[in-house]
Amino acid sequence: MSDQGLILRAPGPSLLNGEAPAPVPASRGFSLGMLWEVVRTGLVELWAHKMRSLLTLTLLMLGVFALVVMTSVLDGVMDKISTGFAGMSWDGTVRIAPKTPETSDERKRFNMSPGLRFEDLSRLNAPNPKVLAFLPRAQKTVTVRVGGDTERIFVNGVSPDYAQWMNRPIGLGRGLTEDDQRRRSTVAVVGATLATKLFSGADPVGRDLVVDGVPFRIIGVQAPGQIFNEENYTDANGILIPLEAYMDRMDPAHKLAQITVKLRRPEEMGEVSAMLLGRVRQAHHGIEDAEVVDLDAEAAKGYQNFLEQMRGWQIVLLSLAGTVLLVGGVGVLSVMLISFSDRRFEIGLRKALGASDQEIFIQFLLEAVVLAAIGALLGTVSGALLCQALSSSFPYGLVVNPLGLITAWIVALTLAVVFGLYPAFRAMRLSPMEAMR
Repeated sequence: MSDQGLILRAPGPSLLNGEAPAPVPASRGFSLGMLWEVVRTGLVELWAHKMRSLLTLTLLMLGVFALVVMTSVLDGVMDKISTGFAGMSWDGTVRIAPKTPETSDERKRFNMSPGLRFEDLSRLNAPNPKVLAFLPRAQKTVTVRVGGDTERIFVNGVSPDYAQWMNRPIGLGRGLTEDDQRRRSTVAVVGATLATKLFSGADPVGRDLVVDGVPFRIIGVQAPGQIFNEENYTDANGILIPLEAYMDRMDPAHKLAQITVKLRRPEEMGEVSAMLLGRVRQAHHGIEDAEVVDLDAEAAKGYQNFLEQMRGWQIVLLSLAGTVLLVGGVGVLSVMLISFSDRRFEIGLRKALGASDQEIFIQFLLEAVVLAAIGALLGTVSGALLCQALSSSFPYGLVVNPLGLITAWIVALTLAVVFGLYPAFRAMRLSPMEAMR
């Protein structure tokens, strides 16, 4: 131990005058001067044993870093997933879709029905005071040609109000209009993913896509969004065209994939579902070959499953961070025991000069806390920098979780106190004669 590490505080007449040192009151052990000496001595100890200190600080830093980053990232993931579920626009929504026969009798009966078709819309879409919107949709996979390149894409025939109700904002150009619907125009809105794939970031508005030999003029591009269900995926990787143009150009059988129904009040889901099934039976001559799916309930179920998975990940990740911090606490114990062995003479000299057992105890305990605080500070700074670097990947940015930060500091400092007790007790109980022998 270098001379700089010695704490030779003699609060009384100088020993050079031959007078005995005055005892130091116990209350003086908590003075700011002593706190500064403890911090300074701790830093000197760290610098004097660089490799040992680096290993201990690294473990503490990694533990705090892991807690800060993990809790912040988990918050960011929660925000991102919640935004994605909200973006599905399944609140107060049901879907009419073709029903898969489960028995041979059902299969025979369903074969007697033409299925869900464009011609059914006049009956199924009849106005109802409990319904906000009917959104029919047809879909198929086709090959398109752009310039000299070809690509397999999804072609989705939809109504003009589909984008508004299903949260498909336009990033470039414009969306489909009632005029496009009435004129059965061969125009298309391209999905964000498909636009990037086909046009490499260039503005495609005004260019043509040749779909099964039919040229469609691109009038808009969807804004990028999160993909959380099949519809999101097919829209992002395909094109939206007027439903009437789809029936004329893409599908002579006039088949519909589904009809999405937006309700005024979610609590009327049961009544509206029964009404829709009644309309299907009437349109298909008594054959109930379609089913009504409660998308709101499906979204709630999916979100609950996500929360359960997140709880499992939280337990695993926080356990890993806690283990690293625990190993860091053991490192603090090792450092303080080595420091105790190296500073036995200093401890004896301080006691001979009047330092009390409580002062020695507090000194060693505070040095352990200082060591942990330095590691926690480094972990906090590095974790905050990483969160800032990852911020652009999350819809609301990535802010350091204050609860995770406080928890990391409390755990780090608590472990320092717990693992610093044994060396502090040993230093306190060391007699001056034994230490200076």
